[in-house]
Amino acid sequence: MENKQTTNTKLLRTNRKTGIVGYGAYIPRYRLPGSEVAMVWTGSEKGSPVKEKAVAGLDEDVITMSIEAARNALLRADIDPCELRAVWIGSESHPYAVKPSGTVVAEAIGASNNIQSGDWEFACKAGSEAMVAAVAMVGSGMANYALAIGMDTAQGKPSDALEYTAGSGGAAYIIGPAEESVAEIEASYSFVSDTPDFWRRPEQKYPEHGQRFTGDPAYFHHIESAGRTLLEELGAKASDFTYAIFHQPNPKFPMKAGKDLGFTEEQIKPGLLVPVIGNTYAGSSLVGLSAVLDIAKPGDRILLVSFGSGAGSDAFALTVTDRITSRRNSAPTTAEYIARRTEINYATYTRFRGKIDMG
Repeated sequence: MENKQTTNTKLLRTNRKTGIVGYGAYIPRYRLPGSEVAMVWTGSEKGSPVKEKAVAGLDEDVITMSIEAARNALLRADIDPCELRAVWIGSESHPYAVKPSGTVVAEAIGASNNIQSGDWEFACKAGSEAMVAAVAMVGSGMANYALAIGMDTAQGKPSDALEYTAGSGGAAYIIGPAEESVAEIEASYSFVSDTPDFWRRPEQKYPEHGQRFTGDPAYFHHIESAGRTLLEELGAKASDFTYAIFHQPNPKFPMKAGKDLGFTEEQIKPGLLVPVIGNTYAGSSLVGLSAVLDIAKPGDRILLVSFGSGAGSDAFALTVTDRITSRRNSAPTTAEYIARRTEINYATYTRFRGKIDMG
C-alpha cells in the first residue's frame, strides 16, 4: 500500500504545549466469562484468550458511562466544569442516531452552555480522534480545557467471534496547558487509509468484519505505520519509553504490533486489559492509558497508538510529570473498577444487551 505524504512535517504539534490535566475511567461491574459464550455456541467450556468481558447493565449506555468517567477526570483535574470549552464523545454505539451524546454529558457534569459539543465517529479510534481535536483546540489558544471521551458498549453478533471480546467501558481525558498536566503530550501523528476491514451500515444491528482485511492490511499496517513514523520523527526508539499501549481487539494483536516496533512484553502488559474486560472499542487504548497513568512515575514516557477500522491510527508520545503523584488518588483507579465485578451468565447477558427480539 502506497504511503502518500506531503513535504510538510508529519507530526501534529501545537504552538502552545498541552497535556492531560485530568483523566478517569469507567468500567461496568458485570462480567461475562468467555466460557459462557463457548458453552452456548460450541458446547465446550474452553472459553477464549479473553477470560471475560465487561457488560453494560440495563441502566447503562455510552452517555451514563461517559458521565462517570468525566466526573473522575474532573476530580483529578480539580477544575470547575464551567472552565471546559469542549465536551466531545467518541463512540460507535451512541444511544441516539440523531441527538448528540455530548450535550447530555456536558449538562450532567455541570459544564457551561458556552461550549463546543458533539459526537465523534471513527470506529475504535473515535475517542483518540476527539483527543487530537482537544489538543488542537487547547494548543491553538481557543480554550484552556477540553474534554475528550472514548466510550462504547458491546455489539457482538450472537455466535460471532466478537461476542467473546466486545466489552463495555472507556475513559475520559481533560486536555489543558502542559504546565498543569499530569502527562505532557510531546506530539501526535495520524495515519489513515480506505481499508474495508470492519463496518456497520445504517439500520444494521451488528457490525461485520472483513476477515482477511482485519490483520495485516488493517490493524498491523496502520498501528505500525503510525507508531513507527512518530518514533522516527521524534528521533526516539522503543527503549526510550517505559510503557507502550496499543488498541487491543484481542490479546495477540497488540503484543505482535508492539514487538514489531521493538517493544517488550514488560512495556506492553501494564496497559493490556483486553483479557479481563474485553475490547471496549473506542475506549480500548484510552482505558489502557488510564491503567498506565495509575501506576506511572514522573519522567516515564508513554507511547499510545489507537486503531479504528476503516481505517486509521492516532499515535501519541507523552511524558509523565510530577503532578501525577498528587492527582491520581482523587478518583477510583482503573484497577479498582476491574476488581469490582459481578459475574453473569449468557441469558442475563442477552437480556442486558437486548439480543432477544420481542417484536
